Amino acid sequence: MDVAEKDKAAIIGRCYLFAEANSKSLVQLAGRSSIEKLAKNAPLFMAGDEADGLRIVLDGLVRIWINDADGRELTLTLLEPGDAFGEIALLDGQPRSASATAIEPTSVLLLRRSVFDEVLQSDTHLARHLILLLCDILRRNTEDLRGFAFHDLGARLAQKLHELAIAHATIDKGSARFTRKFSQTELAQMLGASREAVNKRLAAMSHDGLLTMENGLIEIPDLKALMSKPTATLESIDPNGR
Repeated sequence: MDVAEKDKAAIIGRCYLFAEANSKSLVQLAGRSSIEKLAKNAPLFMAGDEADGLRIVLDGLVRIWINDADGRELTLTLLEPGDAFGEIALLDGQPRSASATAIEPTSVLLLRRSVFDEVLQSDTHLARHLILLLCDILRRNTEDLRGFAFHDLGARLAQKLHELAIAHATIDKGSARFTRKFSQTELAQMLGASREAVNKRLAAMSHDGLLTMENGLIEIPDLKALMSKPTATLESIDPNGR
């Protein structure tokens, strides 16, 4: 992907992280940015790697994930064009806290940490904006932890399907038809659960008419019903989530 310098500045300016950056800062960041192209399943970086900067997705899809000593993986989020990632390491310079993988052919814009430090020194509005954003991220992380602590797998799966539908489905009159396939393994990695447990929940949702599967694509007839029914219905299958 060939991107002109002025287009780079516009892309950076549309990123929520740089909403308060002045035009001079945007031009400076754009002028010393670069574009990376990755094949499907190619890693961008791994947890523990040295931080080199922040990336903005231009096209494709990026998976942010962590794993434990046993190799079990948890998908933290999926990032689409316009989304940025790597902001924590960009600010503190510490090693990467999570891994990033392109799950389809992907292009990203890389903003080097050294350039960002220079911009931050002169753009006080941007500095304050980033502080407020980090506070918001901390609050959202607390809400995510609350969901893991107090909601059963059925409720968390319903919430995740609802989130994915907003980003990856055609929605019409309250129903959603996915335009991208998500395997049971991918869903399990997003929820920190086993594939078998997710398979049981999906089967129960299908039995109750909350969703259908056709050629690997999920269809949800009623998004409101999906969010209101699953906890009690699915709890009866296996209260321990096995």
